[in-house]
Amino acid sequence: MAGARAQANGIEVAYETFGDPEDPALIMVMGLGLQLIHWDPDFCTALADRGFHVIIFDNRDTGLSSKIEGGPKANLWAGLLGRSGSASYRLEDMADDTAGLLDALEVEQAHVLGASLGGMIAQTLALNHPERVLSLALVMSTTGNRRVGSPRLSALRVLLRPAPSDREKYIEFFVRAHRAIGSPAFRLSEAEMRELAAAGYDRSFCPAGTVRQLLAIVASGDRTKALRGLEVPTVVIHGQEDPMVPPRAGRATARVIPGAELVEIPGMGHDLPRQVWASVIDAVVGNTTRAAQDPQKPAASLTV
Repeated sequence: MAGARAQANGIEVAYETFGDPEDPALIMVMGLGLQLIHWDPDFCTALADRGFHVIIFDNRDTGLSSKIEGGPKANLWAGLLGRSGSASYRLEDMADDTAGLLDALEVEQAHVLGASLGGMIAQTLALNHPERVLSLALVMSTTGNRRVGSPRLSALRVLLRPAPSDREKYIEFFVRAHRAIGSPAFRLSEAEMRELAAAGYDRSFCPAGTVRQLLAIVASGDRTKALRGLEVPTVVIHGQEDPMVPPRAGRATARVIPGAELVEIPGMGHDLPRQVWASVIDAVVGNTTRAAQDPQKPAASLTV
């Protein structure tokens, strides 16, 4: 389904689906400032082929979903220093958006996959709406505890540099940013990066929304204590070369969630290149199978 909209949690959410609606739902939550088009359609189709009804959507303040304007002026520097007074919303609100989309689609329960910020939203969804979450897959994410790992300087520069409004300059900015945080072992070609950047710019350009999302992360604080009580089958998937959310943040996430499985992927950075899809999909499917068989069975740590 292409170009669909739904009312969810008081906002409008743009979404698309892949696969058979009669299959178990798998809702996928994207990361900071990125749109549903940044889920590669081939990746979504591959998951649908494994027996899921895949749902992707634009978070608030991205893509074609509602922009949360008119609140306090977002202050990026204050956010990076840990001050969240200019935050317009929190991760709880973004998790409620996700639950609201499930309501709109009449989906009672779903498997949940979240990437980066999306993983933080997925954690919050499982904490605040546990009855909706069948299993949890957290990709390149963290607990909210700053002590478990900070971005490398090269990645921090990506966060600090404002996106230019000119289309061609934005494309160059996107290419440089992707080179700084992407998988060193699995580089996209420059043509692929430029195509992806252009598609995102043409569909929706909202750098202020990205800052508001970043402030939501800061305002929501550390989830470590709450995650210790989470009772949902979980797999934590992390790249060993992630410069934005370091591997020890993924290990910390897996350590605090009871029974969580940790899958580390050599050569993977802060993206999902085609070369790691098989490992990621196998880990997601394995976790959903474990959920169906024995939700409380503890799992091991793996390197693939």
